[in-house]
Amino acid sequence: MSDYANFMAALAREGQQPETAFAALEALVKDIVGVKLFTIMTSDTREKLSERVYSNMPDAYPVSGTKPYNETHWSDIALTQKRIFVANSIEAIAEVFDDYELIQSLGCESVINVPIVVNGEVVGTLNCLDAAGHYTEERVKAAEALKLPGAICMLLHEKMKTGSR
Repeated sequence: MSDYANFMAALAREGQQPETAFAALEALVKDIVGVKLFTIMTSDTREKLSERVYSNMPDAYPVSGTKPYNETHWSDIALTQKRIFVANSIEAIAEVFDDYELIQSLGCESVINVPIVVNGEVVGTLNCLDAAGHYTEERVKAAEALKLPGAICMLLHEKMKTGSR
């Protein structure tokens, strides 16, 4: 079964949601663009807050409460322009993320942040990190295919959080 089919099956699975869907999304990300460190953040662009809701390295990047997001060219690209942000060196990452030393210590020196847009609003980002230079133009283009699965996961997360049916 393909990673996409596994993702769809994970969405349909009852219990332990949205974690099951998040883990299946991680497998899809690995297949489509490759990733060492993968996190999912919610974004509240009105209040300028984000919350990590999934991490494949919870010891280094735990799921946690809300935090203000940094207002740099990263937020302009990912949250205002709603475009994929790319940094392919630790120096470029250091320009926008204060935790660049931790990122580098995990063997990551490149990042793509895929904004997840629902109803015209960025509701979250998929944060994919890997070795220096990993996110080539082809991989960035391929990351567009992650937006729909990401949106489904964000909507599922919101549904589970509010308890709505």
